[in-house]
Amino acid sequence: MSSKKYFETVAQDWDSMRSDFFPVAVREKAIAQMELKTDLQVADIGAGSGFITEGLASLPIHITAVDESEGMLQVMENKFKSQSNINYIVSESENIQIANNQLDYALANMYLHHVERPAVAIAEIYRTLKPGGKLIITDLDKHNFDFLVTEQNDRWMGFERTDIIQWFEAAGFKEVAVDCVNANCCADSCDTDAKASVNIFIATGVK
Repeated sequence: MSSKKYFETVAQDWDSMRSDFFPVAVREKAIAQMELKTDLQVADIGAGSGFITEGLASLPIHITAVDESEGMLQVMENKFKSQSNINYIVSESENIQIANNQLDYALANMYLHHVERPAVAIAEIYRTLKPGGKLIITDLDKHNFDFLVTEQNDRWMGFERTDIIQWFEAAGFKEVAVDCVNANCCADSCDTDAKASVNIFIATGVK
């Protein structure tokens, strides 16, 4: 099953599913990497049902929610229908429908392990950032819980941090850093008694 089809299938249930996987602390850690000012242009890449956007929506900034799943974005629109500062764009990871040099910040939570080519996805986000713009990624360290591939359609079983640094730098990012969020992503298998608990990292880089 493609990543797009999977998320179309689970869109209506994603909020309740996601709440079991990782805590709000992940979002707080990511947003803490931003210098919050009026009129920022911020993208939530792989926005899903709006986990990151929920922490930003009330601020006087402009948010672009990007996802390949129309169903996910529809859930977001329904959730944030009172907000006038959010724009919704259906885009694939290697062809984000945002012009060059537009964004002050791009945040991507639990996005990278669902894309086919992470290095290309990172480079594509780099393109959309203004000079001095910042990418903030929260995702999974390398793990061996293969049921996450079969049951949750993960494309990658997490990442080595050295690879993340290499991909950021290859895309052109400076001041690259990878650290712990101090939170784990947790999931139980539907078919076996396997239980996953995977450390979440935060990676940042400046264009």
